[in-house]
Amino acid sequence: MRFSVFSLLSLLPLAGLAQTAPTTGLAPLTVEKIMRDPAQWLGSSPTNVYWSEDGRRIYFNWNPEKARRDSLYAVAPGGGMPRKVSLREQRELPAATGAYNQNYTRKVYEKEGDIYLLELKSMKSRRVTNTAERETEPRFALQGQLVSYTRNGNLFTWDPATGETTQRTDFRRGTKPPGAQPTDKSEKFLKAQQLALFEVLQQREQDAKARERQQKALARLRPKAIYLGTKTVENLQLSPDGRFVTYTLVQEPASSKVAVVPSFVTTSGFTEDLSTRTKVGSAQTAYELGLYDIGRDTTFVLGYRDLQGLDEQPAYRKEYQLTAKAPQPADSSKTKKEKPATELRRVIPYGPFWSENGKHAFLVIRSTDNKDRWIVALDAPTQKIKLLDRQHDDAWINGPGIGYEAGAVGWLPDNQHIWFQSEETGYSHLYTMDVTSGQKKALTSGTFEIQNARLSRDKKTWYLTANKTAPGEQQAYRMPVQGGPLIQLTTRPGASEIFLSPDEKTLAVRYSYTNKPWELYVMPNKPGASMRQLTHSTTPEFESYAWRDPEVITIPTRDGQQVYARLYRPASPQAQGPAVVFVHGAGYLQNAHKWWSLYFREYMFHNLLADQGYTVLDIDYRGSAGYGRDVRTGIYRYMGGKDLTDQVDGAKLLTEKYGVSPQRIGIYGGSYGGFITLMAMFTQPEVFKAGAALRSVTDWAHYNHAYTDNILNEPYSDSLAYVRSSPIYYASGLKGALLMCHGMVDTNVHFQDIVRLTQRLIELKKENWELAVYPVEDHGFVEPSSWTDEYKRILKLFDTNLKPAATAPPAGQTSR
Repeated sequence: MRFSVFSLLSLLPLAGLAQTAPTTGLAPLTVEKIMRDPAQWLGSSPTNVYWSEDGRRIYFNWNPEKARRDSLYAVAPGGGMPRKVSLREQRELPAATGAYNQNYTRKVYEKEGDIYLLELKSMKSRRVTNTAERETEPRFALQGQLVSYTRNGNLFTWDPATGETTQRTDFRRGTKPPGAQPTDKSEKFLKAQQLALFEVLQQREQDAKARERQQKALARLRPKAIYLGTKTVENLQLSPDGRFVTYTLVQEPASSKVAVVPSFVTTSGFTEDLSTRTKVGSAQTAYELGLYDIGRDTTFVLGYRDLQGLDEQPAYRKEYQLTAKAPQPADSSKTKKEKPATELRRVIPYGPFWSENGKHAFLVIRSTDNKDRWIVALDAPTQKIKLLDRQHDDAWINGPGIGYEAGAVGWLPDNQHIWFQSEETGYSHLYTMDVTSGQKKALTSGTFEIQNARLSRDKKTWYLTANKTAPGEQQAYRMPVQGGPLIQLTTRPGASEIFLSPDEKTLAVRYSYTNKPWELYVMPNKPGASMRQLTHSTTPEFESYAWRDPEVITIPTRDGQQVYARLYRPASPQAQGPAVVFVHGAGYLQNAHKWWSLYFREYMFHNLLADQGYTVLDIDYRGSAGYGRDVRTGIYRYMGGKDLTDQVDGAKLLTEKYGVSPQRIGIYGGSYGGFITLMAMFTQPEVFKAGAALRSVTDWAHYNHAYTDNILNEPYSDSLAYVRSSPIYYASGLKGALLMCHGMVDTNVHFQDIVRLTQRLIELKKENWELAVYPVEDHGFVEPSSWTDEYKRILKLFDTNLKPAATAPPAGQTSR
């Protein structure tokens, strides 16, 4: 997202901008105008914000010069004009990310493949490595005494006091070479005979054994050679007491067919194939947790057989179980039938996460079907685990602070309590647990979500981002470490992202509102303190139009729920006028909110549509983010179910409350929004008269595993879910006008997807559809010419099919 032009003017007042038309006398919006390169006419919002380690500067990426890419800028928190950071200065700066020791006096970081140690008091860096190979994953080890890092899949430590580097592991690909001693009986006999006959061989054998004893003595000073076979290792850690190295063993599947996407427009002039991804249900990578006990010179692989619920099969499988019992053999009374072995689900371990004093550790373990997340205490010496918390969901585990991996977890300063987030109540909230007693405590609660949580440096205060005031707002809060009232820090309606200064007395804030792109501010770390603006990024041309502040409404649904939506209305709505329903992409994403949208091009297009008499509805349908577990999982095993009926119920509200003609409603969206558009056009032809499906999934059996398996399970184990969720099975229902647009080098939703649907429409003898292809575009379009062509076609589709014949443009022309 890009915007530019610097000014120290304050933001215009937000009030009074709602549902307004363009400023009188200015040129109206056109598709050509709003689909231009955003850096050239909107500007470039600040991104990637971080503080200098001494708190004297705030760094961020920005592009006020309208260049082809953003550059690094710096501004003093006290104010002044941001300045571009020179390349020479950038080379001298420490990396923005890294790891700190316990008392925040040192920072270790990677830069350009080497490791550095920064002394925060003097702001001087020491170079730890200087090699042609890349070193990564720098951490402090042995409670801050050493620096650890990885190189070529092995763990090394460096001692700041002596400058000594020690290799801690010796992982090797392949299998251990066979020993020199014969194992076959005949070979043993022959060797004994040779040694008995020849003195020179006897002497050489004695010399070889002496060298072997010497090598073994030296080997005790080096790490054990661990042969991995075809596996690799990642996430190497040295335990705080230095006794264990833990690591994750990674086994790639032996064979998984990868889809190939051909690229036709290339610099070589030849078609070039892009290797992309596997499809849902393919064999997946396997993960195990390994422990190397340095003192015992022994390795272990952690087992999970005793995990509660590991043998439970997903609830959906009951639908496929046969009710009839198999016939018993005639002599069954005499034959004892063995009980079949229970199938254990596969898991992925994350961690371990060690307490600062090194006395405790825990793991996050997730089932590969993503229906369970366990948090377990780990006793490394015995390789035993103890269950601390289990979160189960018959659909799938996710939500803010939970995600698909370890999620947001950590230790409290007492080294006895861990913290984590869970959707136990239906909303993601913050919890702590005593690893000794197992006592669990909820620090936050309510019908809202904790979207981000972090502890202050002194670990006495939580800093949280939450949508407590409204689902469509994100505000910053603080709270005592043991829980208590949430103290709201930011107050402006919209969204605020905060970045604490090193002394935590000042907040850098990235803030935006519905019709105001993101800008950088600064404020004292006090509740309700005023924010002072540090950047002004939008151009005079962008500001010359009074961008609408769409109303956020709720839609009553047929199952008694309320879903949120943005509503754009014309300045003077006509009776029985046209309407367009927009469907956001990504499935789990929020767009009916009060901050600047990721869909900024669509936001501007909706303003254009409203100027031309359309009412536009942008719905956070079931499956959207920001509303808790039940909304998130509302599409489980049936995409095109509640997420589609929410669009239909929205169309009904448009006709009943906002005077829209039921014969003049269109629908469009990209990616997941394109999928819903296809389902709407195929299964709800009486509701939607025209639709534009962009880069759409047409058959979920051809999408990726990580996303699809969570919602629809695997196609060969839950075929019912795939059939009822895939538009290609419903194509015979098409009646209205359908436009399909797709990039030919889409490595996410492959071009093959839309080609298969096209062939289906041909075989069904459907005629009221068209396909526009974009030879140089991936899933997210880049070229302004592609955006312009696509949205001119969308506008023409709606003008032709939703407006009265007298007001629609002539065939072949696009409304301006």
